[in-house]
Amino acid sequence: MAVPMKNSPERFGWVTILMHWIVAVAVFGLFGLGLYMVDLTYYDAWYREAPHIHKSIGILLFALMLVRAFWSLLSPPPHSLPSHKRWEKVSAHAAHILMYLLVFTVLVTGYLIPTADGSGIDVFNWFTVPSITGQQKGLEDVAGSIHYWAAWALVVLAAVHALGAVKHHVIDRDATLKRMLGQG
Repeated sequence: MAVPMKNSPERFGWVTILMHWIVAVAVFGLFGLGLYMVDLTYYDAWYREAPHIHKSIGILLFALMLVRAFWSLLSPPPHSLPSHKRWEKVSAHAAHILMYLLVFTVLVTGYLIPTADGSGIDVFNWFTVPSITGQQKGLEDVAGSIHYWAAWALVVLAAVHALGAVKHHVIDRDATLKRMLGQG
């Protein structure tokens, strides 16, 4: 059976599934790249390239997250499985809201760090996103601190989210994970 484009009350559509996995890979990839690039020195070959890639993907991820948020209004997620307990439904809903908030917090603060001096962000040499703040003394440090801690909170919560999906697949033997793989 082909996976439909939009979500139904029983299953996720391919658009939601695709966006979910792109965001997951991007979040963990950006986190790893961010950890790697903070230790680079001026003479390292990746000193300029790693931040360029990090910022470019971050801007594109922000655009995708806006599309994803809009898409979730057009195509609401399927209902929880009948086997899910009330606490699982409530915690999953809270985790999803918190992950959205954390993703947007990380992305906005990630934008504010390099633009606090008034310069824009060049996205893969395709276009430049201008600074909306102009020069703001001290903004880079505040945004950097929030970015750091929100990124850690996001990857920890995303890991717990993934472990929950594995728990449903291995222990509960339900279709929770299969639905996000387009199989349930």
